[in-house]
Amino acid sequence: MKLFLSIFFCFISISFSKTSLGLDTIAPNQSLTDNQTLVSTGEAFILGFFSPWNSSNRYVGIWYKNIQQTVVWVANKNSPITDSSGVLTLTPTGNIVIANNQSGITIWSSNSSANIPVLQLLNTGNLVLKDSNDESYAYSWQSFNHPCDTLLPGMKLGWNLMTKQNWFLTSWKSLQDPSPGDFTYKVDPRGLPQLVLRKGTEIEFRSGPWDGIRFGGGPQLEGTPVLNPIFVYNTSYIYYTFENSDSSIILRFVVNQSGSIDILKWNLQRGEWLNINTMQIDECDKYGHCGPNGICDMNKSPVCQCPTGFTPKTQEDWNLMEWSGGCIRKMPLNCSKKVGFRKFSGLKLPDTSELFVSSTMMNLEECGAACLSNCSCTAYAKTEASGCVAWFGNLLDIRVHNGVGEDLYIRMAASELESKNKDHRTVVIISVSVVFGVLLLVSISWLLIWERTFHRSNAQRQRINNPNQDDMPSVVEEEEDLELPLFDTYTIATATNNFSFTNKIGEGGFGPVYKGELPSGEQIAVKRLSRYSGQGLKEFKNEVILIAKLQHRNLVKLLGCCIHEEDRMLIYEFMSNRSLELYIFNQTRGTALDWQKRFDIIVGIARGLLYLHRDSRLRIIHRDLKASNILLDSEMNPKISDFGLARTIGGDQTEANTSRIIGTYGYMSPEYAIDGLFSLKSDVFSFGVLVLEIVSGKKNRGFYHPDHDFNLSGHAWKLWNENRALELMDALMEKPIPESEVLRCIQVSLLCVQQHPEDRPPISSVLLLLDSENSSLPQPKQPGFYTERSITENDSSSTGKTPYTATELTITMLQGR
Repeated sequence: MKLFLSIFFCFISISFSKTSLGLDTIAPNQSLTDNQTLVSTGEAFILGFFSPWNSSNRYVGIWYKNIQQTVVWVANKNSPITDSSGVLTLTPTGNIVIANNQSGITIWSSNSSANIPVLQLLNTGNLVLKDSNDESYAYSWQSFNHPCDTLLPGMKLGWNLMTKQNWFLTSWKSLQDPSPGDFTYKVDPRGLPQLVLRKGTEIEFRSGPWDGIRFGGGPQLEGTPVLNPIFVYNTSYIYYTFENSDSSIILRFVVNQSGSIDILKWNLQRGEWLNINTMQIDECDKYGHCGPNGICDMNKSPVCQCPTGFTPKTQEDWNLMEWSGGCIRKMPLNCSKKVGFRKFSGLKLPDTSELFVSSTMMNLEECGAACLSNCSCTAYAKTEASGCVAWFGNLLDIRVHNGVGEDLYIRMAASELESKNKDHRTVVIISVSVVFGVLLLVSISWLLIWERTFHRSNAQRQRINNPNQDDMPSVVEEEEDLELPLFDTYTIATATNNFSFTNKIGEGGFGPVYKGELPSGEQIAVKRLSRYSGQGLKEFKNEVILIAKLQHRNLVKLLGCCIHEEDRMLIYEFMSNRSLELYIFNQTRGTALDWQKRFDIIVGIARGLLYLHRDSRLRIIHRDLKASNILLDSEMNPKISDFGLARTIGGDQTEANTSRIIGTYGYMSPEYAIDGLFSLKSDVFSFGVLVLEIVSGKKNRGFYHPDHDFNLSGHAWKLWNENRALELMDALMEKPIPESEVLRCIQVSLLCVQQHPEDRPPISSVLLLLDSENSSLPQPKQPGFYTERSITENDSSSTGKTPYTATELTITMLQGR
């Protein structure tokens, strides 16, 4: 939600030096104190003392000069300085030392040396120590040889085989602590070189082997508009590095605290880092996800499959989606019997840390013959980088790559290969039969369409000849007349990069939501119905039929839908600032919303509700109004979304009931949650809860206060009766704040969450009250559901339950206080 990347950034406090030495070098015996910085010649990077976000410890690090404080390298990451007494000094012998200026105790040392040393910060972000008389541009020491969590252009990830130096990335322990965390990202040089992410000693992700073009047979990065990857593989070096395609682009690789490997690009216009690629795209990138000999394929369900000729080791486990046991051969290999190879295409090759790599170049046939001659050889492949490679024993961590990947030849018993040929003949026969069947069906369909068109023309002529004839459209005709564009599956899959993990921007009760871009350049949000969703075809049709008829600036715009077999998708306009929930409940984002923005959002939501309740062609009750269903466009204008649970009522109807309670606990009105009665006032109740959350920055459910067990609405009610309502305000809001306007919003919200629906104002009155300067607003009565209650469902999920079923919904009796 995961373009907002606050977890990926290393924010540092504004407690670093304001004074520059005015140079990009440090001479022997020259010192850099805690209140000084060193700026690179091109003024791209700064070296100095800093404190991480929410920490008082001091470190020497390098960060970008003209970008929000993003640290790319730390010297004393294991030895913080607890005060501002630190000093960095270059000794006459070329040793870089960080010490406590008061005690003289050395905190960190580079253990380097040079004859006539000079320390220089280059415009690449590399801190280098060199001999000022040496014109060979050789460095005695450089920070690029000691990476932290960030890989910059020109830095290496890999091995110097002559010196045994290993360049690798290590995550920070936390945003407050740059010491080595749980995750490392290294080049594994065994067999065929591959990139490996480990958590401790356990492998979390493996890129796949270098094949001469890319790692693992996956999508290649060559030719992209932002970077040019470089891989050096010879007898002296094995390393990966990259350079920017354009000098104006600012790019970096980061291994963050959660173990995600991301390529981040600085967006100057938006003033933030954008994640342009994540190495771990989906669950198939989890190391060994399908166990030994299993193949992971995101195009199939379940994703783990046994290759032809193999069967699950424990079928009961596979039925429970537990795949770690992997697959075993149906027919065990026997060296005394005839064997052959079956080709599997488009794969990430198995783990190559334990395999044979031919020292001589072989063609494909020679490679197969070499594997066949060794009884222990279980599979082979031919790669551009290393020629013939062969595996022995089980094959681990294989996945399918769509449109790319390598060919893998797996050894099989001859009987398995013969069954394949029989299967092939069967497929040919079936295919021919299917073609004839399709032609027959097309002919029949054409005749039916012609007949239907003929009868419809006759019916139209009869209506013209009989103008008094009843001409009420059927429900089917009404649904067909939605004038809603239908998108084909290929267009949506292409727009969302085949529903990649990097394009996923959220997930709700309906299913995952992906960001996409149409060929026209228009950005879209694609909501894809999950087959495991509690909502189904009924809710999908409901949302399509309702929202297609709605047009209002405070309602999200539905651009079209896509239906293909079991796939059902809704295509919306893309909201660049995503949901309101991200801003009001996230403490690192809370400061982004000042009071004026919050008030404008409150009013915008109310206007959207007014349109639904009174001004639209249909009177609509949303039934699931909550912070996550309020989306924000680029100008922070709120738009109500997710109409899957909405219901229409007649123009003279005030309420309706249902046998199925659907909504989100914490926002549901008492009469709806208990008795199944819903009305326009149900939405008003949800709106009142939402206003309290916007004002306070806290959730209604899960709210905790040490002095009582009220939820947020109960807490607001208590403060209101004690004339302390302003204490409800979010402490992160910038001052000054118009207190009268805040009090009016709190009072209006309490009016909306009153126990009895007849006491709550209609949304039209709510808008008048919000805009009113009159201080004599009605006094609110006791809110509904203002004490904590026990509910068996997860707080964050929508639910659909039958009322009065004690095992499904439990609500504590409400008592006055």
